[in-house]
Amino acid sequence: MSYIKFDKCKIVNLEYSLGREIIRTNRAGSYASTTIVECNTRKYHGLLVCPVDELGGGRFVLLSAVDVTVLNNNQSFNLGIRKYKGDYYSPKGHKYIEDFSTEVIPSRVFRVGNVLLQVERLLVHDEEQLLVRYTVLEAAEEMKIQLKPFLAFRSIHELTHANMAANTKIEPVKNGIKMKLYEGFPYLNMQFSSRPEFVHVPDWYLGVEYIEEQKRGYDYSEDLFCPGFFEFRAKKGDTIVFSASTKEENPNGFKTKFSKTVSRKIPRDSFVHCLRNAAQQFVERRGEDTLIIAGYPWFGSWGRDTFISLPGIALARHKLDLYRAVLDTQVRRMKDGLFPNMGTKGHYAFNSVDAPLWFFWALQQYVLNGGTDCCERYGDAAKSVLSAYRNGTDYNILMTENGLIYAGAPGKALTWMDAVVNGVPVTQRSGYAVEINALWYNAVSFVLDLAKSGKDRKFVKEYAHLPELIKNSFIEMFWDEKTGYLADYVNEEEGKNFFKRPNMLIAVSLPYSMLDKEQMKKVLDVADKELLTPRGIRTLSPGNKFYKGTYCGNQETRDNAYHQGTVWPWLLGPFCEGWLKVYGKQGAQKIKNIIYGLEECMSEHGISTLSEIHDGDPPHNPRGAVSQAWSVGEVLRIIDLLEREYSNN
Repeated sequence: MSYIKFDKCKIVNLEYSLGREIIRTNRAGSYASTTIVECNTRKYHGLLVCPVDELGGGRFVLLSAVDVTVLNNNQSFNLGIRKYKGDYYSPKGHKYIEDFSTEVIPSRVFRVGNVLLQVERLLVHDEEQLLVRYTVLEAAEEMKIQLKPFLAFRSIHELTHANMAANTKIEPVKNGIKMKLYEGFPYLNMQFSSRPEFVHVPDWYLGVEYIEEQKRGYDYSEDLFCPGFFEFRAKKGDTIVFSASTKEENPNGFKTKFSKTVSRKIPRDSFVHCLRNAAQQFVERRGEDTLIIAGYPWFGSWGRDTFISLPGIALARHKLDLYRAVLDTQVRRMKDGLFPNMGTKGHYAFNSVDAPLWFFWALQQYVLNGGTDCCERYGDAAKSVLSAYRNGTDYNILMTENGLIYAGAPGKALTWMDAVVNGVPVTQRSGYAVEINALWYNAVSFVLDLAKSGKDRKFVKEYAHLPELIKNSFIEMFWDEKTGYLADYVNEEEGKNFFKRPNMLIAVSLPYSMLDKEQMKKVLDVADKELLTPRGIRTLSPGNKFYKGTYCGNQETRDNAYHQGTVWPWLLGPFCEGWLKVYGKQGAQKIKNIIYGLEECMSEHGISTLSEIHDGDPPHNPRGAVSQAWSVGEVLRIIDLLEREYSNN
């Protein structure tokens, strides 16, 4: 029996099944994503979604869906499903699903009459190729199977509509056809392991609707193009493999390629195996670059998210070479002591005050896991960041006389709480931010220790006085003995902001902390009481007048809630590490209960992965991207920490 199992009665209930999504990537920029019943509910859904360098490198939905129709005993059963206006679903193929499994790959078994048909799909690693295997498990007699592809050829962020500019011409290839709806796109080659008959019946399917886009306040209706259908005869025991690829393939190898690809996959037969599978989905190798994608289906590579998620994604899976490759890519993108927050080559945004400081934390994890070449490989980059922050860099980021880092620019949110509504940051936090200065102290202290070990007397002489200065200034500015926790940020206009937020947890968890054990305990107790939930850490205490307990509605409404109470799983990393630092073995069981309590998430939203965020209010519904790198990475890192340090507890 599969680790993740869905009851048939629940699968056919669309209210249940449409909220459960699957994401698979090829590790090179492409992905396939849809719901467990293969009804697309987002513009980001599709069975072959590829980057197109000729169109700027963004991702484009080439193949949106494939309908399977079984013709048996003069009856026709279409196993597909799409939503149209007025909550009208057609066809309603989900009602024929007999069984669904995600182990090792997504698999659906359909029963129509006396026919039992299994449909399995996968993306080939490092290739822009989708393979779907159709196996007739039961059949009393020979039948016909038709496959009807639905094409989009548009950006994941846009929708398409019927138009005269589309090139509907088909070209034959071995065991199939190829098409390219618009110039600049690659051909989509649709081929089979055995020769089918293709019936050319070109048509636009108008008004396909995506309910998740409608909920989020975006355009949600589009038209999809279908060139016709493929037809072949099949009987019990027959298997045929369909391939959709950006290059013409050799159909003779489809069945073998499918089986070999499946054999190399890690089974999703436990919580940890699910997370490890999810972790490798975020790795993207493009040319000389090795990236960590922040989340699926709509995020790209973000500097901050990369450094925070990388230890769990790479080191917790013992992938030191992968770790180096990602760090090397980020270092090549540095500019004036800053790492890009987001963007694509040539169009990077460097509007992050914390990403460069998380780089040092990532280096610390590298050293702890056997990275003996840290100084030689990353020493210059580390020093350039420290120099930029000390002397001043973009966005008014600079060290002031008290040794602390000040950052602030009009209309800019430079910390990780970066939501902006109508050009105005929701949580701007300009001035002295608590986690920024905790990260700064950690960075300076770490590089100083490396410099002392390497006998870098010049650096030691220049920076040796800073840790004491930073520590004294930090405690004086942020610590409040009466309340027993840290201010979130401080500036001249607002003074000290003592909203109870999770940013103070970072000051507890870092390897070099300015807090003593008693101060750490007080901070953790506040977070434990008011911020901790079964799904992660709230971004604001429910007792605050600005707290928003649900994350839903249009973009403005959602952005206003994004960091005002919404729960983030990645923040369990600093909370759990801080808790273990203070309570040691006595606190290990609590952390195990928290982390392994997330096992319930494996079948809630993104199947076998962790979501970006959850509602602050119970039942803490999953929201945002269905699979998020730092959610998965930080949970894996804490599991690894528990196994290494507290496995006997």
